Amino acid sequence: MPVTAARVVKAVQKVSSAPAFARIAPHVVPALDRVVHRLTRGKVLLSAQLLPGVVLTVRGAKSGQLRRTPLACMPEEPGEGAGQEGGGSWLLIGSNFGRTGHPAWTANLLAHPDAEVSWKGEDIPVRARLLAGEERDAAWKALLTFWPPYATYQARVEREIRIFRIVRR
Repeated sequence: MPVTAARVVKAVQKVSSAPAFARIAPHVVPALDRVVHRLTRGKVLLSAQLLPGVVLTVRGAKSGQLRRTPLACMPEEPGEGAGQEGGGSWLLIGSNFGRTGHPAWTANLLAHPDAEVSWKGEDIPVRARLLAGEERDAAWKALLTFWPPYATYQARVEREIRIFRIVRR
């Protein structure tokens, strides 16, 4: 039976939904992504081989220090969501791999919505906005189509997973 890309993605989705993955991945995946991103001068994120990814640079909510975090993202088509001409918007989801607390980067974006992302080797100034209501519902539906394990992550936690739209400044 030949291994296809679809089978690999399904297998990864199954593994990423496991509680053990949620315990291990937050420590391993970002560390590997940071190393690969640095070695390739921002052109490659290891995790982006399965999902598109950015490296978010934002000031810490408490420290004010710049924080760099590799994140999966869902790029939006031009005119979609934020209505930006020529594109330049992404959805970021604060799933924290289905762990209890919100990831720190979400608090940082709430405190400092002006940030920067590294996208395919390009550093792009962005502004973040937390989605709510119908806009969040529509984004959540799109995200579940994009990466079904997000439903498993949400089912594990009582908090509402934060979704941000980031747009070029």
